[in-house]
Amino acid sequence: MFPTGLSEVIFSFLDVETTGLEPSRGERIVEIGILRCQNGKVLREFDSLIHPEKKIPPEVQAIHGITDEMVRKSPKFAQVFAPVQEMLRGSVLVCHNAPFDVGFLQAEFKRLGAPFPNCPILDTLSLARRQFRFGSNTLGSVARQLGISTDGWHRALSDVRILKQVFDRFLEDFKRRGIHTLEEILSLQTPSSAVSFQPRK
Repeated sequence: MFPTGLSEVIFSFLDVETTGLEPSRGERIVEIGILRCQNGKVLREFDSLIHPEKKIPPEVQAIHGITDEMVRKSPKFAQVFAPVQEMLRGSVLVCHNAPFDVGFLQAEFKRLGAPFPNCPILDTLSLARRQFRFGSNTLGSVARQLGISTDGWHRALSDVRILKQVFDRFLEDFKRRGIHTLEEILSLQTPSSAVSFQPRK
């Protein structure tokens, strides 16, 4: 059971960098970043490079800058499973393009034979598309349009810090519209909720 008042909800902001696009095709996580927050304050943070147990393609290295050499001595996902699981426990998971990040994380949990936490999921990409009018809905673009710095974009911990700031700005807008509960915000992700508000800077 999750609290409905937003000040009581624990949000876990998640981002992963990977070896490719499809976990179903054996692509793996190479970096993970998580911020565990409540009422706008960071309670804990976790980030780690992950040894993917395979090569990182050059074209993917060009995106996030993570090389085979950088992860050579990094832990495998099994070695960071416990702290990742603890960071997610009892929280609402927030991602930008949640099917991507959550899909990779679920694949890693499944690989270890572990159940994935029953977390409600908020997708800021879906919220951006359905509730605002941004020129582009990538995390970096949304952040820049809101006046948020994107230094370090495409690295996991930097991305979750950007993501938290974007989500905080979304919450400010939702509160102005009289939206004050977790259930209401979860419902804003559905197609029928599309209102297209212009974001305030």
